[in-house]
Amino acid sequence: MADHGEKRKVNVNVAGKLYTLVTNDDQAYVNRVADIADRTLRETAMATRQSVQQAGPLAVISLADELVKSRDQITYLEKELTRLRQALEEAEKKAKA
Repeated sequence: MADHGEKRKVNVNVAGKLYTLVTNDDQAYVNRVADIADRTLRETAMATRQSVQQAGPLAVISLADELVKSRDQITYLEKELTRLRQALEEAEKKAKA
């Protein structure tokens, strides 16, 4: 995610519709996000045999699920990193003694 500090308009295509977004992020990043949204919508529509529009709420739930799991994983890894740093500090103190 590249923040250049200035807002710009970026056009993306999701589910066959063109959207203009106003963002600080660069075109490549916004395209990645739009591609994920588009792919998730299409995969959900195919899996549920619904139109892309009807599959929208289920696709949002799927992406929200991924987001929550990713945040939980980050929290776990941050705690594990803190634990390992503390263990390293203790081991270094014992080695010096």
